[in-house]
Amino acid sequence: MALLGAAGAGKTTLVEELLHQAGVLTRPGRVEDGSTVSDHEPEEVARGISLGLGVAPFRWRAPDGDYDVTLLDTPGSPDFVGACDAAVSAADLALVVVSAVDGVQAGTHAAWRTASDASLPVIVVVTKEDKARADFRHVVADLRAAFGDGFVPLELPLGEESAFTGVADVLTEEGLAYDADGHHHSEPLPADVVDEEHRLHDEVTEEIVAHDDEQLERYLSGDVPSAAELERTLAHEVRDREAFPVLVVSGVTGVGVDRLADLLCELAPSPADRTSRVLAGDTVVEVAADPDGPVLVHAFRTLADPFVGQVTLLRVLSGTLRPGDKLVNTTTRTEERIPGLFRLRGKEHVPVDTVPAGHVAAVAKLTGTPSGSLLADRTGPGAAMTAVPPRTRPPVYALALEPLTQSDDDRLSAALTRLVAEDTTLTVDRSTDRTILRGLGDTHLAVALERLARVFGVHVRTSPVPVGYRETIRKPVEAEGKVKKQSGGHGQYAVVQLRVSPAPHGSGFEFVDKVVGGAIPRGYLPAVQKGVVEAMEHGGPHGYPVVDLRVEVYDGKSHSVDSSDMAFRTAAATGVREALAAAGTVVLEPICHVSVVVPTAAQGDVMSDLSSRRGRITATASLDDGTVRIEASVPEAELSRYALDLRSLTGGRAELTVTPDRFEVCPDHLVPA
Repeated sequence: MALLGAAGAGKTTLVEELLHQAGVLTRPGRVEDGSTVSDHEPEEVARGISLGLGVAPFRWRAPDGDYDVTLLDTPGSPDFVGACDAAVSAADLALVVVSAVDGVQAGTHAAWRTASDASLPVIVVVTKEDKARADFRHVVADLRAAFGDGFVPLELPLGEESAFTGVADVLTEEGLAYDADGHHHSEPLPADVVDEEHRLHDEVTEEIVAHDDEQLERYLSGDVPSAAELERTLAHEVRDREAFPVLVVSGVTGVGVDRLADLLCELAPSPADRTSRVLAGDTVVEVAADPDGPVLVHAFRTLADPFVGQVTLLRVLSGTLRPGDKLVNTTTRTEERIPGLFRLRGKEHVPVDTVPAGHVAAVAKLTGTPSGSLLADRTGPGAAMTAVPPRTRPPVYALALEPLTQSDDDRLSAALTRLVAEDTTLTVDRSTDRTILRGLGDTHLAVALERLARVFGVHVRTSPVPVGYRETIRKPVEAEGKVKKQSGGHGQYAVVQLRVSPAPHGSGFEFVDKVVGGAIPRGYLPAVQKGVVEAMEHGGPHGYPVVDLRVEVYDGKSHSVDSSDMAFRTAAATGVREALAAAGTVVLEPICHVSVVVPTAAQGDVMSDLSSRRGRITATASLDDGTVRIEASVPEAELSRYALDLRSLTGGRAELTVTPDRFEVCPDHLVPA
């Protein structure tokens, strides 16, 4: 089960109380103390928030049997949404956590989209019902207003805020009062909720039977299904995403948590109820969770452990995985031998002997298996399959990195490779002379650099990414490049006559040979071209690389003894520099295509902000979910902190994509000095 929701909704606290109720913990940890199972990394403890994927398995005895449950606790910050994508790729259910105090937030919308995009069944749990300003009924109304129909409240709180001491079971119409240790006993419903509970019972019953023709016919004829029958029908509706149960708990006092665990086991689909989707070529294939089938394993997340190295989280899609198995990575074709298997519980490694289909486990040192890979028996049908590609999260924030020492420089590349393997929403750009780290926000990169130092021992200095300005010549001009040097013996001699002119924007570089009569021997023309390219790369008068240039060499002189490739390279470079100085240059600034999806109410603010950044709105389109897509062309110089500013402007409800587009002439007053 993947726990999704806004930052601060109470996901990690809920995990602690579930582990406590299950007997895994003698007492639940506290986020404030840094003592929780999920948030054990130093960066998480220091900030008091989840930053990565936390794994918390436990056994639970429900009224209808024993269950093995694995909770995947995810961050609520949009900077770390990659962990959410990894969790839903391995989950059978999304447990969307909503604060009774804050209600539906930007993070709730993001969680809902993530679950919907993965076609994952959803159960909603409303937490913090014991806190001041808690309002369960308002949250249910918010959910329906934000995401439509299908929400089925199975409980009502008995009391709210500090008076929250129990829940009313809507299906059985009984009250459940909780004592101090989180256990409940039945008692009559308080008089102030009896009428509301009866009304809600009828509404929920009608909602459940509406999706089952046989049950609906019985209900209309006066035969009301029992609570057990309604639960069985509801379980099928949850699996098919026709219904979304809503439950209410306090992760601090434990009220409702044991009943939440019972209902999760009874209503959530098991691996046997759902198939996994993989690709065979371009065709989607459904894989059943058969413990006796051919082995097929999904490596859905890798973690960097400072003690054992790389740890890979696995979900067994088919078959039974055992230590010593030899499997092949179906993408890289790397053969991997499975060493000892274990289950992660926070930072604890719990050894296991076998991992049957549907279960999650971990293994160390699968260095040839990045996140998102499939592992299969080389001779089995799975060897021809690959994983469905994860959702792409384009980076929107970047920093330039400079190693502090030579030792840091030597190890930086390998360390960044491991960081990116762990978190695929990070990217490294080495296309220039700088190393650029890109991610989803400032906190995302700050945490990555802290881990770079703590786990890999690599320290760097950061700076803003310089804007990739370019230059081009302002007007056509003729120039001469000359090298004439005598020093006894062979000298250096070359003369190159050039016509240098602007080329169309985006055309790059055009080299034209107009030499006649052998003024420059043919063998030296490649050296002339190379000298021109070197001069362009070195930069123009403003210091930026030169582009969009047409260089025509039409004449020159050579010497039978003193001419050489080096002489003509140098002469050509000198000629280009003189041409640029004589004609002058214009600075070109990179223009990006920006696509922003925001709620319609924020459209005006976002468009106004883009215009203030010298942006030109190119298109707008209303989408079916009540949002609008705004597309604009914006200079890169105006976007260095745009992702962070946009998040503040829209309350975190924006989806941003920035892609390089073209170059345009930079206004003279904005040319960097």
